[in-house]
Formats: sequence, C-alpha cells, structure tokens
Amino acid sequence: MAGLPGTARTRSGSPGAAAALPALDGAFLCSPLGGLMGAQAVLGLLVWALIADTTYHLHAAYGWVMFVSIFFWIVTVLFFVTYLLQLQLKFYVIPWPLVLMIFNAVATVLYITAFVTCAAAVQPTSWRQWDYNRRAAASFFACLTMITYGASTFFSFRAWKGLGSNAATSQVTDHA
Repeated sequence: MAGLPGTARTRSGSPGAAAALPALDGAFLCSPLGGLMGAQAVLGLLVWALIADTTYHLHAAYGWVMFVSIFFWIVTVLFFVTYLLQLQLKFYVIPWPLVLMIFNAVATVLYITAFVTCAAAVQPTSWRQWDYNRRAAASFFACLTMITYGASTFFSFRAWKGLGSNAATSQVTDHA
C-alpha cells in the first residue's frame, strides 16, 4: 500500500525539515553593511544599557536618548535578522536598499541629536560619581553609534544606486 497513489507518505527521520529552515547569509556578515549592523546592535545596546543603569528619570534629556537608542536598537536587530536569514528575498516588492538607506539616514540624524543631548547633560559635579562615569561612557558610545549609522548610510546609498556592480547582477540577486 505504500506505493499506491493517494496514500500519505510519512518519514520518521525528516531530513527535509532542515531544508525548511532559512539559510544564514555568510556573505552578508562579511559585507560592510552586515559588519556595521552588528556594530550598531552592540554599540546601541551599550548606550541604552549604560543610561538605564543611572538615575536617568531625574533628567528629562535622557528620556530622548533612551527613546532613540532603544528604538533604533530594536529596528536594527530586526533588519539584521531579516538580512541574515535572507527574508528580504521573500518580499522582493519592497525596495530594500532604499528602505535601508532611509532608515540609516534617519538614524544618523536622530543619533546626532541623542549624542549632543547626552553629552550636554553629563555633569562632572554629579553627586553620584558612577552616574557620571556611565553617562560619559554612554555619550562616547552614542558618538560611535552615530558614526556607524553614518557609514551605513554611505554604503546603503551605494547599494541603492548600484555602485560597484553591474545592472545584470543586481537584478538577478534582488529578485532571486
């Protein structure tokens, strides 16, 4: 009965289950955008973790820094996972290079404001020395994060314009 048409075939080993999982894109990790996205995730995490470990609720300026750092950390991690698992290929209608360029440009501008706000709110005469150290470190890491978003804007602009590749390869890889 195993060979009759219309009968269900089951396999207990399920080697096809591994094929259902999306493959990791190692080339993305080695690309400038992938490396910068990983750096943004780590640096953004440091910014909001350092601010969250202080008495930030006493200073209104740090609320903006927390919003910017947490929001862009979450969205960056989502983009990173999307590109790492090659999920953008499933939604080929969305212009991913343009979306990524706009995201990075907005993140750069808002991280500039967060860095300036964070650096201006650091008070060396704070009554809690550990708050001063953490806020100063958060300002430093916010500056580094801002720089990585700026570099990502540059590389995502080049990817959006198709610089460095010919039209045939960009069309084949975008809609594969």
